[in-house]
Amino acid sequence: MSQQQSLTGRDPASGRPIEVRYAAGRITDVRQADAAGDAELPWLAPGLVDVQVNGFGGHDANGPDVTADAIVAMINALVRAGTTTTFATVITEAPEAMLRSLRAIAEARRQDPLTAHVIAGVHVEGPNISEQDGARGAHPAEHVRPPDLAEFEAWQQAAEGAIRMITVSPHFHAVTDYIAAVSGRGVAVSIGHTHATPEQITAAVDAGARWSTHLGNGAHATLPRHPNYLWAQLAEDRLSCGFIADGHHLPAATLTAMLRAKGLDRAYLVSDTAALAGMPPGRYRTPVGGDVVLTADGRLGDATNSYLAGAALPLAHGVAGAVRLAGLSLADALRLATGNPGLLAGGRGTLEPGGPADLILFDFAAGDPSLRLHQVVVAGNRLY
Repeated sequence: MSQQQSLTGRDPASGRPIEVRYAAGRITDVRQADAAGDAELPWLAPGLVDVQVNGFGGHDANGPDVTADAIVAMINALVRAGTTTTFATVITEAPEAMLRSLRAIAEARRQDPLTAHVIAGVHVEGPNISEQDGARGAHPAEHVRPPDLAEFEAWQQAAEGAIRMITVSPHFHAVTDYIAAVSGRGVAVSIGHTHATPEQITAAVDAGARWSTHLGNGAHATLPRHPNYLWAQLAEDRLSCGFIADGHHLPAATLTAMLRAKGLDRAYLVSDTAALAGMPPGRYRTPVGGDVVLTADGRLGDATNSYLAGAALPLAHGVAGAVRLAGLSLADALRLATGNPGLLAGGRGTLEPGGPADLILFDFAAGDPSLRLHQVVVAGNRLY
């Protein structure tokens, strides 16, 4: 029988000390704790759940150099930053290049138990997106193409069944049939990188789309006041929307208004990190995205225009950003980075008996740029 272990810290919702007990990689009990010096205890929460990670720590899930070893290294770097569940994200590229990335992810999950646990699924973001500047973001225009169910099946075969989410623009002809087919296979369909009309967005939701990819980004620099695809997604109660709260992707007022429109039940945070996340500032050339500039404050932008080229700050910064920019409580910000996105990953991101023992112990005070981690536990194993 596996030995029972425990962590004690403050509950972000109540401020009171709690003890989480776990054994054999699973939570066995959550109870109030008697602890002296309650105010000095670090905070205790589920590990962060990030359903959009293209790369991290100098390691990429995309591009010509992707390997299983690179995926394993990416996961180890993510765990050090407090992310214990993720969807490795494969973006728009030539067909064989996307299959290469998916095969590398599948191989990494076969070879490494930690990677198999942390990568709860794969998110394919593109290539079925808008070809228009702004809406396309940093995705290469030459590889944007319409949805093809046969291509999706090839992706899923290469990923060994791990694809759990796709991002698609609903402007394509017959896209509703594609959405219905994919969602019927148990894969979450998310609207993003789109120039679709409100009517096309409603039709996509009717067909089974239930999510929005980093709303407010992957969008045109200028839009009609109304109607437009942002209002349509904000008003659609059947859609839950992802947001990047790193301070670069959405201004404070925009993030605040969007969160209020969706409500905390239908919102979640993502990092959207690229491989350059965690790297020194400077100008880089990337195999997917071209020339980019990483600034000291963590902004990753296209070197040739004003558009962002992904993100360079982990989800722990997004939690702090949601507190700082949108005025959320720490508990609410954590919910947007744990339980809410955890619905996409089989219910992870909560402190419930029977759930995986994925835990973070950290310090945080208002104004901090990120969570200051003390410990990270993944599947009952203290790793950092």
